[in-house]
Amino acid sequence: MSRKWIAGLMAGLLAMAVLAGCGKSGTSQQGGFKAAMATDVGGINDQSFNASAWRGLQMLKDDIGAEVNYVESKRQEDYETNLATLADQGYNIVWGVGFLMTNAIGTVADQYPDTYFGLIDGEVQGKPNVVSVLFNEQEGSFLMGIFAAKTTKTGKVGFVGGMEIPVIERFEAGFKAGVKAVDPNVQVITVYTGEFNDPEKGKAAALNIYGQGADVIFHASGKTGEGVIEAAKELNKYAIGVDSDQNHLAPEHVISSMMKRVDVAVYTLSKRAAEGNFPGGQTVVLGLKDNGVGWSDTTLWDKMPPDTKDVATKWAEAIKAGKVTVPSTRQELESWQVPEI
Repeated sequence: MSRKWIAGLMAGLLAMAVLAGCGKSGTSQQGGFKAAMATDVGGINDQSFNASAWRGLQMLKDDIGAEVNYVESKRQEDYETNLATLADQGYNIVWGVGFLMTNAIGTVADQYPDTYFGLIDGEVQGKPNVVSVLFNEQEGSFLMGIFAAKTTKTGKVGFVGGMEIPVIERFEAGFKAGVKAVDPNVQVITVYTGEFNDPEKGKAAALNIYGQGADVIFHASGKTGEGVIEAAKELNKYAIGVDSDQNHLAPEHVISSMMKRVDVAVYTLSKRAAEGNFPGGQTVVLGLKDNGVGWSDTTLWDKMPPDTKDVATKWAEAIKAGKVTVPSTRQELESWQVPEI
């Protein structure tokens, strides 16, 4: 993992913890600290979102010797039970991974006021034992849109989403804005599978989009996206991964991945809890300026036009400086005009 990513994101998280002021604090528990997570339905081996969160807990284990564990959720109805089970087992901090766990975290946090809880991609307000972590996915996805629009030779690209929920809408809106910034004439074909754990549906969606003439597809669909990447490999097309670096799934066909540093967020905030400085009741929002999102180290620049990295870097710097606000919803996208930078 890039030291730049870790240093930048940890700095942002540490600054947030200092500024929070009203978070729960106490004596350090590093010696016997226990941390666990409940996955969403994609499971621990989704090569994406849940896998990244689990890497964060493994980083915690390596750093402070924490005991770490996870439980996989097979269906949404399992979320509350799984979170409560981990709290019952004495874990000091329990993470819920995914927007769909928001209500379950809120409920279980009330039942276990002495347990810390962390929520990724959702927000629970007003609970001193819960920290919520959101990402500006639209900012990183904007860069993926630049890559897709610069790379396409057919003038058609695709987006495959999982469920139509706010976090995935941020991916979609940002991606389409990035495409528009490069060439408003490039068509974006969008398909939602309704699933985060069905590679076959992902493959079917990708085959449909490629069949309509697209040659690059960006997915934001968890494990379902493995099917998108498989289709790209079979048809000799390109795909863009999400959350984790997915190049290893098809090294010649995954031209980049929209990195979302769930791992560093989970690691850093869990460590803050172990140190007795848990920012409870706070919502952390991480974007490009915090190194919370961005492109993967394995980005295949040789598959793109020579100026692609310079163009993407210019836009990234403008976003970090607050000169460009990337739309985060379809409604915002409709009225968004490409700014001069």
